[in-house]
Amino acid sequence: MEMQAFELSELIDGRLRSGDSWMEFLRVPALSMGVYVLPAGGDDPQTPHTEDEVYYVVSGRGVLHVAGRDRPVQAGSVVFVAGGTEHRFHSIDEELTALVFFAPAETLTDSD
Repeated sequence: MEMQAFELSELIDGRLRSGDSWMEFLRVPALSMGVYVLPAGGDDPQTPHTEDEVYYVVSGRGVLHVAGRDRPVQAGSVVFVAGGTEHRFHSIDEELTALVFFAPAETLTDSD
């Protein structure tokens, strides 16, 4: 497979229809990607991942807590989080939608 193409609006609609906060849309050995949405005032239940991760905030506002430090994020923010690092979103003022990139592909568990 040499190419896959996606439209952000279709990914966001698909995630909404799924009813889940997380929807993976690409998986190859070196990379996986998904859409992650958290509601205003919501809690982010994630735990550290073994893979490196990049968040691209598509819309919304909140704060990303990484290894004891807070970083405000908003539409256009790009944040790298090293694998194994504690992190989670909080103080979400507006529904937060992010594209999430894992390298290598995120390890799936029995609960995924």
